[in-house]
Amino acid sequence: MRLKNVKGADKVIEASSYVILNPSDYKGKWNKLFNNDNPIHIEIGMGKGDFIIGMAKKYPSINFIGIEMYDSVIVKAVKKLEEEKINNIKLIRMDARLIEDVFDKEIDLIYLNFSDPWPKNRCAKRRLTHERFLNRYENIFKNKKTIFMKTDNIDLFAFSIESLSVFGYTLKNVSLDLHNSDFEGNIETEYEKKFSSKGVKINRLEAYKD
Repeated sequence: MRLKNVKGADKVIEASSYVILNPSDYKGKWNKLFNNDNPIHIEIGMGKGDFIIGMAKKYPSINFIGIEMYDSVIVKAVKKLEEEKINNIKLIRMDARLIEDVFDKEIDLIYLNFSDPWPKNRCAKRRLTHERFLNRYENIFKNKKTIFMKTDNIDLFAFSIESLSVFGYTLKNVSLDLHNSDFEGNIETEYEKKFSSKGVKINRLEAYKD
């Protein structure tokens, strides 16, 4: 899907107090930026920010960082945040492949919501639950490794279950139909709202590794 250019997006992003333009400067010391030692949760591929903004509001004792690589997408989240006063959220504009340049053993949980499925086999290495990315995550987790994932793509979900399991993760609360499960407290992404309204089933899992 081709992303539409948003006029002036770069200026809006650069002017926002929520966006960290030099994230590598905070590697290993994100707690100092937030001025506390609260847990840090990140969402890789945060889209327009509905999920992570909702989480930050709901859990003020957790610090949240949203990662998105496209100006035309992250600017939507920035505009939403400018209407809020939330102290426990920051945004980063970057490619997820550079994640080790930005964090160092300080992340408690990673959210992967509706990630690009990269359906062709030759593109499997680009999937955010591929071994290549799981190896990167090893270097940014603080202690125990925790990944929460949601997707409408059953093929990506099946791939992720296998990849995470082979990598040593224990899977819990696996659901093939989240919205008809007994899971409580779900905060929807913008994609999730769109898909579920059309009757598309949402898959979810939690992955844990010591």
